[in-house]
Amino acid sequence: MSTIEESLRAISERVKSHSSTMATEEAVKTAVVLPFLRSLGYDVFDPTEVVPEFTADAVGKKGEKVDYAIKIDNEIRILIECKPISVSLDKKHLDQLYRYFSVTNAKFAILTRLRTR
Repeated sequence: MSTIEESLRAISERVKSHSSTMATEEAVKTAVVLPFLRSLGYDVFDPTEVVPEFTADAVGKKGEKVDYAIKIDNEIRILIECKPISVSLDKKHLDQLYRYFSVTNAKFAILTRLRTR
């Protein structure tokens, strides 16, 4: 069994080695976000714990979905919105995440975008 540090190192190496192939949001979610959540101890294959495409409708906006919602004690506590490596984050992405955050009981909201050096 690997430690969190070893898992994070492996994820980091994956990003360095394969960043050119992580041009889509799905690639980032599969290659980075899910392994990261798994290394933190979440069961990424249990949709009652890690909920993919969680509906977080805001007033006037229907069908809004955050990439992942993590449930702790059967309550939504963490939201994760992923963006592909090609996207430069700006205010519209923060606004999107805030809309999701404001209509849930989440305590944390995470906006991801890979950056290579």
